[in-house]
Amino acid sequence: ATVLDLGCGAGHVSLAVAPWSKQVVAYDLTPQMLEQVERLAHERQLSNIVTRQGDVEQLPFENQSFEIVLSRYSAHHWPNPQRALQECLRVLKPGGLFLLSDIVAPEEPGYDTFLQSIELLRDHSHVRDHSISQWQAMLAQHGLSATVLMTWQLPLNFQAWVTRMATPQAYVQIIKQLFDSAPTDVRQAFQLDTEYNFAIPGALFEARKCG
Repeated sequence: ATVLDLGCGAGHVSLAVAPWSKQVVAYDLTPQMLEQVERLAHERQLSNIVTRQGDVEQLPFENQSFEIVLSRYSAHHWPNPQRALQECLRVLKPGGLFLLSDIVAPEEPGYDTFLQSIELLRDHSHVRDHSISQWQAMLAQHGLSATVLMTWQLPLNFQAWVTRMATPQAYVQIIKQLFDSAPTDVRQAFQLDTEYNFAIPGALFEARKCG
C-alpha cells in the first residue's frame, strides 16, 4: 500500500510499516523531525520512505492518493481536528483505511479537565486530548463508523515526561501542586505514585472510507 504517516515525529510508525509498504510519506510540520526520519531510514536502508513538510489541515496531495492514512500521538496537537479529518478522507482512496492512535480524555468531565490542564502546562503546543466518544462523533460527521481496536493505560515517568518537552521549572512545580491537591479519585484515576509518575489513557481507532 501507499501510506501517509501524519504528524510522523521522529518516524516510528513510518519505519515500522515501511517493510510492508510500496511507499510511505512521512509528513510533519517540524523540519527537525523530518531530518531525523531521513537519518533513521538511511541507517535502516529503507529507500521507500519520503518526507514532506506541512500542516495536517492543508495536505499537499491529490485526492485519493493513499490506501492507508496513519496518525500516532499527533492528533492532540491539531487546532482544527474536523478540518484535519476532512483532509485525511480527501487523500484516502475509496475503501482505504484510516488508523488513529492517540491519548484520549476520560469521559468524566472532572478527569478530562485535569488531564487537559497538566498537558497544556507541560507542552504549549498541546491543543486537546479528545475522548473516545468525541472522536467517534467527529468521524461520524464524515460518514465514518470508527471501531476502537484497543485501549491502554500509558505509564509515564514524570521527570522524563517534563524533561522531554523542556517544560519550564515553574510549570513543573504547578503540575506537581495540581497533583498534590487533586482529590483521591483523580489521583487513583491517573495512577499517581509518590514520585509523581502516573498513567494516561490511549486508544486506537480504525475507520474505512466507503467506495
